Amino acid sequence: MSETINTAAQFPSFEKPTVQFNERGWGPCELPDTFKDVPYQPFSKNDRLGKICDWTSTSNNDKKYQNKYASSFGTGNQYSYYHEEDETTFHLVDTARVQKPPHQRGRFRNMRGRGGRGRNPRGGLNNHHHHGMTTLNGKNVKARDTRRGMGKKFGHRGPPPKMRESSVAVRADWASIEEMDFPRLIKLSLPNIKDGVDIATCGTLEYYDKTYDRINVKNEKPLQKIDRIVHTVTTTDDPVIRRLSKTVGNVFATDAILATIMCSTRSNYSWDIVIEKVGDKIFMDKRDHTEFDLLTVNESSVEPPTDDDSSCNSPRNLAIEATFINHNFSQQVLKTGDQEAKFKFEEPNPFISEDEDIQVASVGYRYKKWELGSDIVLVARCEHDGVLQTPSGEPQFMSIKALNEWDSKLANGVEWRQKLDTQRGAVLANELRNNACKLAKWTVQAVLAGSDQLKLGYVSRINPRDHSRHVILGTQQFKPHEFATQINLSMDNAWGVLRCIIDLVMKQKDGKYLIMKDPNKPIIRLYDIPDNTFDSDDSDDGEGDDGEGFQQVYNYANNSNKI
Repeated sequence: MSETINTAAQFPSFEKPTVQFNERGWGPCELPDTFKDVPYQPFSKNDRLGKICDWTSTSNNDKKYQNKYASSFGTGNQYSYYHEEDETTFHLVDTARVQKPPHQRGRFRNMRGRGGRGRNPRGGLNNHHHHGMTTLNGKNVKARDTRRGMGKKFGHRGPPPKMRESSVAVRADWASIEEMDFPRLIKLSLPNIKDGVDIATCGTLEYYDKTYDRINVKNEKPLQKIDRIVHTVTTTDDPVIRRLSKTVGNVFATDAILATIMCSTRSNYSWDIVIEKVGDKIFMDKRDHTEFDLLTVNESSVEPPTDDDSSCNSPRNLAIEATFINHNFSQQVLKTGDQEAKFKFEEPNPFISEDEDIQVASVGYRYKKWELGSDIVLVARCEHDGVLQTPSGEPQFMSIKALNEWDSKLANGVEWRQKLDTQRGAVLANELRNNACKLAKWTVQAVLAGSDQLKLGYVSRINPRDHSRHVILGTQQFKPHEFATQINLSMDNAWGVLRCIIDLVMKQKDGKYLIMKDPNKPIIRLYDIPDNTFDSDDSDDGEGDDGEGFQQVYNYANNSNKI
């Protein structure tokens, strides 16, 4: 007799779930209804987590690192807590002083009386000459332990990592081609590059006033506000480079762009350069309305300036201040006036027309070419800031730059007014440590232009809290090649880094590319970007993080200089 067994009652049914297939990447294709319209705040694994409830408010007392618990993606208010009740009627009732427990009373009192004068509590003689224990061979144990890292307090991990913002926001349609880390770039070398050959010279230079060489701390001179126009024209907007590109060279750039690439291994802040490849020619440009031409301040310092836009000592405001100091100093130290002699090059300034009646800064342009091997010919526009008349009558071309002191206490530096006349080497060494990238760029620009002298000026604030008034405390001059040796700047390595990037772009198809320094890592990335990116008629590029226009917030002169 057969029996019918109902298997449906014994085993549960199995329904095959619907699995979405994402052809373009990984993850779900559609957002489930459960997670729609749910606020989301981006976060990073590097963000520090604060306390949920801190009644003592000890976390707010850390003024040195105010952004310790700030998110690396910026501030978000999706999950911010807002207290709606009015607490103005709250009063503290118990004002009694909290008494310490017995085991903590008198814990840090002076124990000199218990051990006797000149003796420690155990009866041994105190060592007033050494702050640490001295062994039989005369070595200081505490100093040795400090060098080994034993002198740090328990739980002290140093300053939190500073998360910087990128100079341009990377978009979804950008394709990453190559990543170049600094350890590999430092090992590159391209020796035996000969000096550049002049193709064209333009502009007019004024002569240097030697009276500024006698300025010192006791005989300081105020920094004047000089209203002159300083042109910082990019490569493709230069009419001379457009003319030369038809006959000479296949790689075109300016000295500022070349210096940024050559000194990239010393940079900490983010920067970017746009590269266009047309056939066998490469054009390197800076983006419009960016802060590419601003001078950084304390970029390579152990404790760089804090990101507080409301403060005059924020990185952006300090960069604007340093840029205008540099422009005004480079023009003040020259002999100005209609009666003064001037050095004129073969062609006039290409960026002004004859009918324009404007006062332009003293600058001379040299368009030079270099043979980099493998049929690569580099053409670049270099600049001189002034000229000096030698006793023999031959002119010496100068690159004039200015270092500025903003607040020695906040910058953990030496005070110039105390050390500049007696220990100028210590002041310069401190600047080399805090502004290694900026000084290296100036040196590379002077070497590329073929300047005979690199003149450095020391400019300081009259009052550390007033960023609008400055004085000149002294000047110093170097030969560019000798100064490059002093700061350990290898031109062979600089040419090698440039040649590496040129070779990478030469292998790509025609189009537009972008190289960018990572804001938080020692890496340079090469991106393939659409051809219409950063175009002036693109409305998306005129706003936002990636195309925000440079607004002049530092009115140094009455009539602001144009940059």
